Amino acid sequence: QLQLAESGGGLVQPGGSLRLSCAASGFTLDYYALGWFRQAPGKEREAVSCISKSGGSTNYADSVKGRFTISRDNAKNTVYLQMNSLKPEDTAVYFCAAVLEPHSNYVRISQYEYDYWGQGTQVTVSS
Repeated sequence: QLQLAESGGGLVQPGGSLRLSCAASGFTLDYYALGWFRQAPGKEREAVSCISKSGGSTNYADSVKGRFTISRDNAKNTVYLQMNSLKPEDTAVYFCAAVLEPHSNYVRISQYEYDYWGQGTQVTVSS
């Protein structure tokens, strides 16, 4: 069974940092484009950051540029989201997602392009 499992969420004060991890099992992430998405209460799910299969291309939502960094470690079959300077508006459930990708340097930013999803991890930014 192909699975993605997020971890690293929690409660943090504004200005703090968290590092989310998403570990894959049942398949090798080397062949997949990856993305982090989030959904806050009462809001639609939105793309936060995505990375190409090769890791050579990334994209970030305007709201997180300069604060978040996506990366991948093929040896650990894991994708990360480093979140710095967190704001209350970053509060949401964060999901990682993967899709089999034939393009080595193509970034997929639409949630509808992704086939595999983790269960989500809660991030709460509050003082």
